[in-house]
Amino acid sequence: MQTDERILQLLEKHEITDQAHLQALLAKHGHDLTQPTLSRHLKKLQVRKVAGRYRRVEMGAADFGETELRLSPPNLIVLKTAPGFAPALAYALDERVGKELVAGTVAGEDTIIVAVADPEKLHQAATAIRHALKLD
Repeated sequence: MQTDERILQLLEKHEITDQAHLQALLAKHGHDLTQPTLSRHLKKLQVRKVAGRYRRVEMGAADFGETELRLSPPNLIVLKTAPGFAPALAYALDERVGKELVAGTVAGEDTIIVAVADPEKLHQAATAIRHALKLD
C-alpha cells in the first residue's frame, strides 16, 4: 500500500491527535517517514488538525455544517461555522482566495475574521469566498 493510502486508512481507523502517533503507526506498516516528510504528505492530502484530531479536510464549507458570511464594512468579512471548524475553513480560504483580495484571516473556534486587502473590493472578496468555500 502506498504511503498516502496508508495515511488515509490510519486516519479513518484511529483517533490521531499528534504527528508522532501517526509516524509510529506508519512505521509499524513499513513507512518510515521523518516529521517534515510526513507534514508534506499531510498537506498534499489536505489533512488538518480539526477539533483536536487529524482528519482529511474537504475544502467546502458544506462539510462543516452551516456557515454564515456577513460583511462588516469597510474591509472585514465575518464567517460563522460549527465549533472546531473555523481553523480548517480559514486555511482553505487562505489557499483558495488570492492575496489581491484577502490580506489575511484570523480563526477562532467557530468564527473567522477576514481582512479584505482593498475596501473597494469588499463585495468582490465576499463573492470569491462564497465560491472558494462552496457557499453558493
